[in-house]
Amino acid sequence: MSTDIIDLLAGIAPDSPLQDVRALRPQAKENAQLSFEALLEPAEPGTFPLSERYAIAAFVARLHGFEEAASFYADLLGDEAPELVDAVAAAAADGAGSGPYGAYREPGLASESTPGPAWTPAATLGVSARLAAALTHTHLLVFRPRESGPDALRALVVAGWSADDIVTLSQLVAFLAFQLRAAWGLRVLAQNPASSEAATVEGARR
Repeated sequence: MSTDIIDLLAGIAPDSPLQDVRALRPQAKENAQLSFEALLEPAEPGTFPLSERYAIAAFVARLHGFEEAASFYADLLGDEAPELVDAVAAAAADGAGSGPYGAYREPGLASESTPGPAWTPAATLGVSARLAAALTHTHLLVFRPRESGPDALRALVVAGWSADDIVTLSQLVAFLAFQLRAAWGLRVLAQNPASSEAATVEGARR
């Protein structure tokens, strides 16, 4: 895919001044696109199929409340597994919230713990046990990253996830958090031209 995905999600037109902002960091822009291609459109997805990758992406985008990104990834999911589109949207609606929250394992940080609900998809969602486990883990990483640990990883293994695919799943969720925040920030700049010009000037000074 040749289209720059962050530009697409941010709604940046080819003639937008924000193209100058992004051009200030060409390597970061290129690496973000390469990460998208490696994690979401690999030539050989192996045992982590595109349908599951797009399901996770659509789920994360909805949890972040980024409708344009949610629609983009839902469209990709619809091409691969249309039967999952509504299920993923329902899962995200059920798991919606604000965070991060959770309990710190380190005694010195215990006072900074913030209580919040753990989430698992309802049995009525109708997805495989493997995808249900991935959605549960994804929700954990989005909202309760401080509680991620061996037990969470074992749940994925029990559901049929290999060690390599668990690493890729974690990388995917981390990348999406970056991608969505970058695109959202650029959208905010696009709505405030003065801020866009200031960002270009500040970037040129560095």
